[in-house]
Amino acid sequence: MRPQIKIILANFFFEYETPRQVLVRNKKVAVACRIIQMGVLAYIIGWVFMYEKGYHAIDTAIGSVFTKMKGLSFTNISGKVRIWDAADFVFPEQGASSFVVMTNFIATVGQKQDKCPELQDGKNTCKTDADCDEGKYKRTGNGHMTGRCISNTSTCEIYSWCPVEDDRQIPDPPILLTSENYTLFIKNSITFRQFNVVRSNLVESVNQSYINTCLYHPKTDPLCPIFRLGDIIKFSGFDFSEIARVGGAIGLLIDWDCNLDLNIKYCIPKYEFYGLYGTGKNDKQEKPSLGYNFRYAKYYVENEVEKRTLMKVFGVRIDIIVNGRAGKFDIIPTLTAIGSGVGIFGVATVVCDLLLLYFVPKRDFYKNMKFKHTENPEEKPSLPQSESEKDLPTE
Repeated sequence: MRPQIKIILANFFFEYETPRQVLVRNKKVAVACRIIQMGVLAYIIGWVFMYEKGYHAIDTAIGSVFTKMKGLSFTNISGKVRIWDAADFVFPEQGASSFVVMTNFIATVGQKQDKCPELQDGKNTCKTDADCDEGKYKRTGNGHMTGRCISNTSTCEIYSWCPVEDDRQIPDPPILLTSENYTLFIKNSITFRQFNVVRSNLVESVNQSYINTCLYHPKTDPLCPIFRLGDIIKFSGFDFSEIARVGGAIGLLIDWDCNLDLNIKYCIPKYEFYGLYGTGKNDKQEKPSLGYNFRYAKYYVENEVEKRTLMKVFGVRIDIIVNGRAGKFDIIPTLTAIGSGVGIFGVATVVCDLLLLYFVPKRDFYKNMKFKHTENPEEKPSLPQSESEKDLPTE
């Protein structure tokens, strides 16, 4: 091996290089540097470690929700007395995490497939049979037109479920006004797979005797899994009488934010309520299609003729959403957070260098102290004349 190569390898393996540092005695720049460093330190300790818990490994939960609605309502419509229970006013069947509680309705009883006049609502008027195209269907209509204009109603005759539904007048007050006192039971289970932790909203302090008597309240009973429908609507920011009349939607969030460095009993749910859409009562401009409603029918046979009762249901749609997040100490995210924090400390050096090199009065002096200038090796400096050459006579 050539001697030059040996020297290069020896220098590479057995010599250590360190950056050159210049100690600058400038009070203003020093104070600025310390302020920036203290700000970075406060950010690392306060935000990264204490608030964001940068020393935690994080896992999100897999959750399931089971619900059960209870309550009774009594109605007397046109002398017909009826009791309504959960099997009548909850859609779909019990147990879903998204469901509708009926609070008001418009019933069209005894419909059968026949010919009848269109609804007199000003949308489907006619003067002659020519205004009613046979076999055609208008988007605002309720059936297929027969081609005949009925003079006494000035509407087209249609083939449809007759008599047609008249939903122009929504019952006010709501028919099922006592729905305010319905109760909702929520059973929620979550799993943090990374930490092998399974939790339920029926935590250690929630036993059967407590469930039999409690009712959720954010201050007095924040862990009670039984909610009054009127309270859910109030906590979401809606007015019960108005939303019960035309319907609306509410989001119920079950939020789990667990620090698994502590005892597992401190991993508890927090319930939050959000009004998704409702009556628009507080809107400055009137909006179309306010509230929430849908239709369903109950079919039966009478005198060998198929009939139905059409129900236009107004209700409160409740969507239950589970958000689970758990953290536990882990050395890898801890070292990552520390490393990123140390890297941010370099901001102070960059800022102070900019101040020294471009803004302070003695910037040229500091540039000479910080940087070492060398000549271009390709440019050969001119040699001075020797003493003998100086003594040579000139012509």
